[in-house]
Amino acid sequence: MSHDPNCIFCKIATGQIPGRKAYEDDELLAFHDIHPWAPVHLLIIPKVHVAMLSDVQPEHQSWLGKMLLLAPRLMKEQGVSNGFRTVINTGADGGQEVYHLHMHVYGGPRPWLKG
Repeated sequence: MSHDPNCIFCKIATGQIPGRKAYEDDELLAFHDIHPWAPVHLLIIPKVHVAMLSDVQPEHQSWLGKMLLLAPRLMKEQGVSNGFRTVINTGADGGQEVYHLHMHVYGGPRPWLKG
């Protein structure tokens, strides 16, 4: 798998930086955001370094689908039962801050809306 030695999410995926894990397998890692926007705020990342959604290739299809299937399962495990939001920010104008593809999954009682 490719990793970027300067990427914070690659460092979390390889265990160089600790993270509060919610899920892990050979392809994906889900962990709690350190600056949550909601009572439950998880990030789901591929372990392979892909900078943003616009960089994905056909060979990434399986783990992209797996990310979407994982979100409702993790929200249920975290006790979220009344809906959740998924967001993938892409590029500077899309609000992306960390250039390692990641999906935010927000849930829990409102008001937590920040944007």
